[in-house]
Amino acid sequence: MRRKIIIDTDPGQDDAVAILLALASPDELEVLGITCVAGNVPLELTARNARMVCELAGRTDIKVFAGCDRPLQRKLVTAEHVHGKSGLDGIALPAPVMPLQEQHAVDFLIDTLRAEDSGSVTLVPIGPLTNIATALQRAPDIAGRIGQIVIMGGAYFEVGNITPAAEFNIFVDPEAAEIVFGAGVDLVVMPLDVTHKALTTRPRVEAFRAIPGKIGPAVASWTDFFERYDKEKYGTEGAPLHDPCTIAWLLRPELFIGRFINVEIETGGAFTTGMTVADWWRVTGRKPNATFIGDIDAEGFFALLTERLARL
Repeated sequence: MRRKIIIDTDPGQDDAVAILLALASPDELEVLGITCVAGNVPLELTARNARMVCELAGRTDIKVFAGCDRPLQRKLVTAEHVHGKSGLDGIALPAPVMPLQEQHAVDFLIDTLRAEDSGSVTLVPIGPLTNIATALQRAPDIAGRIGQIVIMGGAYFEVGNITPAAEFNIFVDPEAAEIVFGAGVDLVVMPLDVTHKALTTRPRVEAFRAIPGKIGPAVASWTDFFERYDKEKYGTEGAPLHDPCTIAWLLRPELFIGRFINVEIETGGAFTTGMTVADWWRVTGRKPNATFIGDIDAEGFFALLTERLARL
């Protein structure tokens, strides 16, 4: 049976790859819409980038909505230093022709969750959690209607990538993350602990580049672009492909290993704001609220990615 999903995103090269992977998997996933949030770059650019990615995939039928342009309580922090000025640096894509929907992303989330059968819609937030938290605040009744939320965000063993303690998506809007993690919804979390094991080695990037058509070369050029930053920062062979891990989990959960544990969000720490405090060893006695993924079959992940991208 096809899963109905809404991708909530701030594209970002790895967000773009996640969107392409979902669109390349119509037998398993029905993308009801893409909701955009400010994060890697400001909202105007994330909404533009999402439409450019849909057009690249030949899917102008996908509805794209603009959402929250800043975190719930904080000033927006962006990541042009990683993703470039446009958020999608690496290849020149034409400006999007397909329209942005007039409805606000939060209203689309609320209306869709109320209209679809309860439990039938999975949310896939791969940017800051502002849109999801705002929807939950505005319409508490939707919490019980969400089938699952599969998040790219957080870190525990890998520590942070924007501060020593925090991963970027959670750090940008920790108050939003606190709302989502406390909502009582079935959560699956892809932290840096797992995404840092999904590295773009040279052979993997060249496998993308060799895909006939324009999708493979676009993905290869995106990974080439942000790989330069990550290789220098981490001293690794390649760059982590964070966001596609969420879509891969929906398609092939057997590629991943995790634990159902308690995860709390630090919102007031002097040095740890945005930290996902994951009780991996179950020492607190706090009630588990998330399946926190810790490992991935990287070979299987890249094989899936390459095979699906070739279908577009």
